[in-house]
Amino acid sequence: MSGDRMLAAEEIQRKDETTGMWLGAIGVAIFSLTLPFTRMAVAELNPVLVALGRAVVAACISAVLLYRMRARLPDQAQLKALLVTALGVVVGFPVFSSVAMHYVPASHGAIVLGILPLATALFAALRFHERPSVGFWIMALLGSGLVVVFALQQGGGSFHLADLALFAAVVAAAMGYAEGGRLSQSMGGQQVICWALVLSMPVLLPVTVWLGWHYGVQASPRAWLGFAYVSLFSMFIGFFFWYKGLAMGGIARVGQVQLIQPFLTLLGAAVILGEPLSINNIAFAIAVIVVVGIGRRMNIKR
Repeated sequence: MSGDRMLAAEEIQRKDETTGMWLGAIGVAIFSLTLPFTRMAVAELNPVLVALGRAVVAACISAVLLYRMRARLPDQAQLKALLVTALGVVVGFPVFSSVAMHYVPASHGAIVLGILPLATALFAALRFHERPSVGFWIMALLGSGLVVVFALQQGGGSFHLADLALFAAVVAAAMGYAEGGRLSQSMGGQQVICWALVLSMPVLLPVTVWLGWHYGVQASPRAWLGFAYVSLFSMFIGFFFWYKGLAMGGIARVGQVQLIQPFLTLLGAAVILGEPLSINNIAFAIAVIVVVGIGRRMNIKR
């Protein structure tokens, strides 16, 4: 009986991992358009206003949703994890990525953010004791190496100064993804991002109001369309799928789905912003997707 139970448990885990990968992929598809729409918004609006304002909009919706769900207040341990999550994905990533998009194309930012899966796996391993196999790390390093080489190639052999902001965005997002993904196992993905947003509101609202008054909010419908997308999808709906996927499939494993995000972003930048999409881009995309597929089969102890 013990053997049958072990087999059943392994089968359930495999199904959870598969479902988690699909949910994570939907989240990544939503997040992949963040940079193009952010670039649309920051072309006419202050970058920090866009970054914090989108969180304020999402927080207002989150408060309504938590009320309708009759969600319980977080306990002390959950509160600490939520604050770390908020620091990473509500404040850190939006601010740093918005600033970077004010200076470099979305296609450039997409490739630099390609190292995000490796950073997420590192946070998961160090913070929550997930233990990816050697093969997994090799594939993660290979995939991240591919996107870094691509970035250097696109930048003429060097990184742009805005890359520093993008690297900071990577660290912030990886921290928030790992912490929020772990917390989603006990709270659920919806509550994690909703509470993270609501807890940030007392600080973000007055700063956003001041930025709007100081820099102005006059912008074209195109800029406000970009702001609307990053507020509703990038900062809210996308996390429902993403955190649920991380909780079901494991942070390190599902995090590798992010390796395809730069190339989805490249496609989005080409369609939305008219940025060029070359054969070279497609070749790198295929190479990274192959690496993700191999890494998906590697063992990860949870």
